[in-house]
Amino acid sequence: MEQNTKPVKIIPLGGLEQIGMNITAIEYEDSIIVIDCGLAFPEDEMLGIDLVIPDVTYLKENQDKVKGLVVTHGHEDHIGSIPYVEDVLNMPIYATKLTMGLIEHKLTEHGNLSNIRRKVVQHGQIINLGCFRIEFIRTNHSIVDAAALAIYTPAGIIVHTGDFKVDFTPVFGEAIDLPRFGELGKKGVLALMADSTNVERPGYTQSEKTVGKTFDNLFNDNKDRRIIIATFASNVDRVQQIINSAYKYGRKVVVEGRSMVNIIQTASELGYINIPENTLIDIERIKDYPDEQIVLITTGSQGENMAALSRIAANIHNRITIKPGDLVIFSSNPIPGNEKAVFKVINELEMKGAHVVFQDTHVSGHACQEEIKLMYALTKPKYAIPVHGEYRHLKRHAELAEEMGIPKENIKILTTGDVLEVGENTFEVTGKVPAQGILVDGLGVGDVGNIVLRDRQHLSQNGLLIVVVTLDAATNECIAGPDIVSRGFVYVRESETLMDDCREVVEEALDSCLRKNISDWGKIKNTIKDSLSEFLWKRTKRNPMILPIITEV
Repeated sequence: MEQNTKPVKIIPLGGLEQIGMNITAIEYEDSIIVIDCGLAFPEDEMLGIDLVIPDVTYLKENQDKVKGLVVTHGHEDHIGSIPYVEDVLNMPIYATKLTMGLIEHKLTEHGNLSNIRRKVVQHGQIINLGCFRIEFIRTNHSIVDAAALAIYTPAGIIVHTGDFKVDFTPVFGEAIDLPRFGELGKKGVLALMADSTNVERPGYTQSEKTVGKTFDNLFNDNKDRRIIIATFASNVDRVQQIINSAYKYGRKVVVEGRSMVNIIQTASELGYINIPENTLIDIERIKDYPDEQIVLITTGSQGENMAALSRIAANIHNRITIKPGDLVIFSSNPIPGNEKAVFKVINELEMKGAHVVFQDTHVSGHACQEEIKLMYALTKPKYAIPVHGEYRHLKRHAELAEEMGIPKENIKILTTGDVLEVGENTFEVTGKVPAQGILVDGLGVGDVGNIVLRDRQHLSQNGLLIVVVTLDAATNECIAGPDIVSRGFVYVRESETLMDDCREVVEEALDSCLRKNISDWGKIKNTIKDSLSEFLWKRTKRNPMILPIITEV
């Protein structure tokens, strides 16, 4: 390779320090490509927020360089933000067949399908975008049609694994194309960006087929019960195996939950799922069959409170109620942080007499340590850049790369927004671009920021007091009030003495302002706020939000 080529820039705009919101920009001179464009679900302290999408300010500022968006697979944390980001950037999209089907469904819902160029790419195909060539390589994951990317840049080859596992017996399609990774290793890989999700787990991830065997056994052992199975909507192979077992044991399948219905519809239209005739029935027809002939596949395996299973467990589902003796199978592991919600649903189900199973009914879609080592052994990268994980995952991945013989100085744990320059003799973070998540609340994108969130937290923890005062326009005398309204602070009827004392404090504060001839409303409001706040802290050790409202007559 010639020494005069410049380094290539790798800029993660999301997806590090968290599992979710994956998006990375790769830039060389006047070409930028974007890999994935996912969303994250809000953390507990983001009150009222529906989802978090990446900040694409940097891409917006360099819009003329952006050549396209390449997508590794169809999970929400990789495609969820596409409709929002496309509103701003309008990039052409390149993805495999099922991934594109799911993206198109999103764009149709969002109403911007017709103005975006899209190209379906097959595994093994190479596309040219600006100065980059991008090759899609077949991998396995918990959704069909996943791909890794080999990105040929003037500075060298970057391999991005996407989310992957090694499954030699996948339910649909072929096994991961390991020989291709080996060939790239022979050519020389500059940098490897590999999945870190399961890097803390030793050994290998089991094949998706093992779950099918477990289902068969469960169906065989529970021939006289109705079976309800909760899993991730996107795990088409899992749904396929449930349908296989149902067919084998003469049961009808009902699919419940909006995302589940959407994905199964898309997958069967594109031929990724094979449903025998007369197996799928409408939820309306459940009552036409005895319980032991029904299997219900539903969303809500993570305890999400609006998903079908949670509504069934809480008895607020309009068509399905739990009966004693029902078998409920959780075919997923709780995502870190969701354990409490999942066990709440399990407790509710057990209380209603259901029998809940969640052992051995799930395998992960991500590589464990030995598979990640295999990826290093095959690609032999010069530099390692762990991606897709919280800090603890990235840290463990960095240690694993070192075990695989990569020198410590050739491994970088990046933070979101870093600009990493990579070349034959360059490997350093040279800058930072804006990359805080943007919060989506209802139809508002980005109109809720830190200050609004801080107010919401303050309100949620301490409540609100509104002080209403009416002043005479001419003399500034207090004509009416002060009236005090409390919301979420104390229950007024039981705290009348406290409210009376508050009124006195406000009156004193007002008088002191009027005595000093202060007529500036801002100052009067601040005086009221400060004295009332101090009084309440002494009396109750609480500090509610205080809103003085002044009107004049």
